[in-house]
Amino acid sequence: MFFDPMCPWAWMTSRWMMEVEKVRDVDVTWSVMSLSVLNEGRDVPQSYRDMLDRGWLPVRTVIAAEQSVPEAERNTVRKKLYDAMGRRIHLQERGRTGDELREICVEALAEAGLPAELIEQAQNVPGDDIDTRLRESHQRAIDLVGDDVGTPVVSFQDVAFFGPVVTPAPKGEAAGRLFDGCLLVAGTPGFYELKRSRSADPDFS
Repeated sequence: MFFDPMCPWAWMTSRWMMEVEKVRDVDVTWSVMSLSVLNEGRDVPQSYRDMLDRGWLPVRTVIAAEQSVPEAERNTVRKKLYDAMGRRIHLQERGRTGDELREICVEALAEAGLPAELIEQAQNVPGDDIDTRLRESHQRAIDLVGDDVGTPVVSFQDVAFFGPVVTPAPKGEAAGRLFDGCLLVAGTPGFYELKRSRSADPDFS
C-alpha cells in the first residue's frame, strides 16, 4: 500500500488493510507516495496548494527515517511513523499549520524510537537525497497504476488500483470480503475501473 500521511482517504484504506491482516493470510508492505509530488505544476485551489506545501515534511520524514535503519526494518519504521502521524493529523485534527506539522513529525519520530534530528534531514530541499528517494518511491506507485490517480494506491498480486476509497473502514470479515473482491477484480484481465460519486466524508470512528 502506498500512502501519503496527509490524505484522509489513504488513512481509511490503511485501517481497512489492518483489519484484513487479522482475517486473511496477508502481509502488507507500506510505502510512500506524495500528493505534493503528484500535484507539482497543477492548477489547484489555493487551500489545497497550502496543504500540499505543508505536505512535503511528513513524507520526507518517513523517507529520512527509513534510510536511517537497516533495510529489514524499513517497512516496520514506515508503518510506525504513518500510524503516529495519522492519528495526530486525522483523529486529533492537527497539522493545519507548518508549525503543527513539524511538531507532529517530531512526536512521531519519538513514538517510533527514532532520533528527533531526522526532522532536519526532512526539510524540503529539492534535489537532495531524501527528495530523490521520495520521488523514486512515488514513481513506483505511478508505474504500477498510471498517472490519472491519487492516493491511496494498493497493489494486489502485481495489479494496482487507486483505492479502495471507503468509509467507514470495514472491520472483521467485512474487511476480508472487500479484500477478496479486490483480488477478484485484480485477477480479471482487462479490468480497470469501478467508481461512483462520494456522498460522505471520511468517518474516522
